[in-house]
Amino acid sequence: MHGRARDPGLADELHFGPFRRMLRARLTPPRPGAQWTGITTRLAERLLETGTVTAVLTMAPDPADRWRPRPVLVTDPAELAACRGMRMGYAPLLALLEPAREAGHTRLAVVGIPCQVYALRALERSLGLDRLYVIGTPCSDNTTTENFHEFLGLLAEDPAAITYLEFRTDYHVELRFADGRTRAIPFLKLPLSRLRPDFFPLTCRSCVDYTNVLADITVGYMGGAGEQWLLVRNARGEEMLAALGDELQTGEPTSAGRRRAAVAGFLKNVERAAGGLPIRAMPGWLRPLVAWLMPRVGPRGLEFARARVEMKAVETVLHLRREHPRRMPAMIPDHVWRLVLPYGLTQASGEGVHPDRAAARKSGIQR
Repeated sequence: MHGRARDPGLADELHFGPFRRMLRARLTPPRPGAQWTGITTRLAERLLETGTVTAVLTMAPDPADRWRPRPVLVTDPAELAACRGMRMGYAPLLALLEPAREAGHTRLAVVGIPCQVYALRALERSLGLDRLYVIGTPCSDNTTTENFHEFLGLLAEDPAAITYLEFRTDYHVELRFADGRTRAIPFLKLPLSRLRPDFFPLTCRSCVDYTNVLADITVGYMGGAGEQWLLVRNARGEEMLAALGDELQTGEPTSAGRRRAAVAGFLKNVERAAGGLPIRAMPGWLRPLVAWLMPRVGPRGLEFARARVEMKAVETVLHLRREHPRRMPAMIPDHVWRLVLPYGLTQASGEGVHPDRAAARKSGIQR
């Protein structure tokens, strides 16, 4: 997709995949109702407004449940405002590829999470498209919409009134309510111990593409330190970004703190959980103090993003080793082993890179 594989010799490519530029960014002014400032939605709007594409394939809220995702094919830029925001659950985004082709759309944009984009790229050559623009958002873990409602019910007495939920880089979850109230809950005070052990499926707990490496541009928040975080991966990503012009304010990402202790602690918690959610073994009286310290001394900015990617790599190795060890050679890319090596996780016999992948890498066709 980008003409080359990730280069471990370039800063941060081992963690985040190939990219041309990495930016901290925000729209000015922010779009009303946006999850952050509205960059993802605005990129898609501009593609339609300029006639670069004739349709955008993305997710919208189900009319009966604002948290349930529903795939839609959008041809009017004004309709994209209804697609903004985060939803939790499974939805067959790529099922609309055939209807889009049958409707005559040969210039298409897709907004998707990593597993959707991976499947899209595998299908791309068979779609007969003249142009395809891929806007990717990072993803950590997904679950059913029903499970997510259970989670909301643990966060507030009136979960139906929650209109917004976001995991922030200051180690808090932000909630907004229909009556205008807001609430920030420290990560350490989330009721994870009350969730079922299989709340997140193994496919998410073994994700090796948190940062959506196959997208043309990744729009997230992890490295933004309160703003959005952009990874411009190829020429098509540059083209989309340029279309925003002066609407986009950008700067260099910042980095602070050290991730090693946080990731090492996470590793121990995942091991202790024995396949369930990584619950922290910490006395209740200590949690408020640590919750106060983490935004001040924990990893922030790019260091926060590196920590999250390494945590996902740790999860992948430990969960697959526990539940599907025979699948490890085919499911764990080489760069994931490099990320977990500093934490003492090494390949056991039979866990190495699958022979087919090794051969592909030698022949220069590795993604």
